[in-house]
Amino acid sequence: MKAYVFPGQGSQFRGMGRDIYQNSEAARKLFDQANQLLGYDLTRIMFEGTDEELKQTIYTQPAVLLHGVVLALTAESFAPDMVAGHSLGELSALTAAGVLSFENGLKLASIRATAMQKACELAPSSMAAVLGLADEVIERICAGITGEIIVPANYNCPGQVVISGSISGIELAAEQLKAAGAKRVLPLAVGGAFHSPFMEPAREEFANAVEAMSFSEPRCPVYQNVNAQPTTDPSAIKANLIAQLTAPVRWTQSVEKMSADGATEFTECGPGKVLQGLIKKIVSTAVVASV
Repeated sequence: MKAYVFPGQGSQFRGMGRDIYQNSEAARKLFDQANQLLGYDLTRIMFEGTDEELKQTIYTQPAVLLHGVVLALTAESFAPDMVAGHSLGELSALTAAGVLSFENGLKLASIRATAMQKACELAPSSMAAVLGLADEVIERICAGITGEIIVPANYNCPGQVVISGSISGIELAAEQLKAAGAKRVLPLAVGGAFHSPFMEPAREEFANAVEAMSFSEPRCPVYQNVNAQPTTDPSAIKANLIAQLTAPVRWTQSVEKMSADGATEFTECGPGKVLQGLIKKIVSTAVVASV
């Protein structure tokens, strides 16, 4: 069985999408439509913008979604048995699977990005990658830190978990995690503490937009970040998508579940190959590829 997976923020790079824009008329129409819908020249930022410009959440999220969805919708062989996306990538997966129209998927990505950017500006916060430590040890250490918000945010693969929280919480956790045997604790260059309680204002704003939009039944099961379970129920998809902003991304568990449900081939739709590397670490027998 074939699974199609969509990356999230952090996979972007300067020039992303230029090749498909130049080589596909169908892709050009979608890129141009995106510029009109957003009211600014996103393709210019993707193709020619500086790294700093492309790293801004308000541009990164629509750009990554646009790239992944265009790849899926213009691919001759796009016939998924299941789909999933990492963080923002879940919106890409839902759009490619027909839950959201292209227009509404792009709108929600823009709303999500703006809401998260505003939430990041309300209080100093950050994220850090923890390498070489068991999930349960990380969970225990985060839970034991009092007076600070610090939580596991991304379960990326065995031995790689991202934590999210206050600046001082990250520093306290880093000391304890290293003492517990972590190989490295790497601060991430992000604007704030994604997938943590710091994103509650963004969750509320995003929820209003999601609830107001029409969601259709997907063409195949969608494995969502919040619970790593498949669903085709539009109301459940909405609730899980909203909850994702303050809940951890259970990517390891999602890939394990897709594999247990029969997926043997995982095709990444989007910039880079980040998810392919993670998937091979989760399920060593998986066949991975790009669109």
